[in-house]
Amino acid sequence: MFILDLFSGAGGLAEGFLETGYTSVAHIEMDKDAINTLHTRLAYHYLVINGKQKKYWDYLKNKFSREDLYLLLPACLNDTIINQMLTESTLDDIYEKIDKNMKQMNCTDIDVLIGGPPCQTFSVISRSSKKYEDRSDQRNYLYKIYAKILGHFKPKFFVFENVPGIMTINKGNTYDELLKLIEEQGYTVDPQILNAKDYGVLQDRKRVIITGWKKEYAIEKIKYKEITYLNSVVNDLLNDLSAVNPGEELNRYQKEPSGYLMETGIRNSSCPLTLHMCRYQNENDREIYRIAAQMWDKDNKRLMYNTLPPEYITRSNVETFKDKYKVVAGNLQYSHTVIAHIAKDGHYYIHPDAKQARSISVREAARLQSFPDSYYFEGARAKKYMQIGNAVPPLMAKQIAQGIKEAIENINGNAKIQT
Repeated sequence: MFILDLFSGAGGLAEGFLETGYTSVAHIEMDKDAINTLHTRLAYHYLVINGKQKKYWDYLKNKFSREDLYLLLPACLNDTIINQMLTESTLDDIYEKIDKNMKQMNCTDIDVLIGGPPCQTFSVISRSSKKYEDRSDQRNYLYKIYAKILGHFKPKFFVFENVPGIMTINKGNTYDELLKLIEEQGYTVDPQILNAKDYGVLQDRKRVIITGWKKEYAIEKIKYKEITYLNSVVNDLLNDLSAVNPGEELNRYQKEPSGYLMETGIRNSSCPLTLHMCRYQNENDREIYRIAAQMWDKDNKRLMYNTLPPEYITRSNVETFKDKYKVVAGNLQYSHTVIAHIAKDGHYYIHPDAKQARSISVREAARLQSFPDSYYFEGARAKKYMQIGNAVPPLMAKQIAQGIKEAIENINGNAKIQT
């Protein structure tokens, strides 16, 4: 089965499909660092399938360059990584590249179109600044590009992912237009708000998932299997990692993995640890982190900025963003939502261990999003955080992929019977 991956980001949504047995004809992404992350992950899958995973581990250990890693892949696979902006003016060129890939792969039809246009302008923060009204911001119209590509390739199914804000932005007109454009391409649409915590992810993360299929298919609804780990808490994601100081990177494990890490495949016994790196924090922030972590550890209470001792308050306005400093609750089943703002500062993602007095590392953020430790994010540290914060959790994506796979198999089976 084949997927076409639009607005790929770091590849969280695609990872769920690849892990379920799909093959990608193309990943299309405009950000160069995210493209490199996708390319590196493609190398991982290729080397593992061909029994050469040690080559990948050697790359993670810095034994050879990223360029040399990509040379290990066949040219036809490298061609599936397309670093290009999706606009009206680039579509013909992108179509040509995808058609070439499909021909090389003997792919006559795309089974699933997946992707979610950048969602920043549909978020609550952007709504307050009315970025969605900016006619010059092309991100406000990328859903139209998605619908156009859907109509061009006419896959059996599609998955459109975005923040819940897309349903109500612009008084709901944008969302209504999106559904209308998709239906006009000949598809039945099934919008749902799904929460990652219901699909094996230790994070409270709601997303709009619009699944659709060709109208001629006799499908009422696709149900995605819910998975919960009732005996697991967020600390099960964190406790095997070494304690680190702000600005430090220590790529070694300090404990055996939890059952959750092994059962989900987030930790692999042969994979070296990478990206357990933290941003630098000044001593004032670190002291606030200690206070916040101690409050949570003692009473499960959240710190409000305006209640801090005066010597730690540096802002004149203490009433705005009072919950700016927030601990990742290690003793709960789910963390609060990881978002791209984690790239700017770590105040909203304080490690639960007060002794460490730091924000979570890149690897810890990736684990909260259910990325396996073998998943390597390319680029500067801030860009790694941003890719992680914008991603679809792979464990959630895997259940979506499995549900659609079963629907495709049922359609194919019915077609054979009718023949």
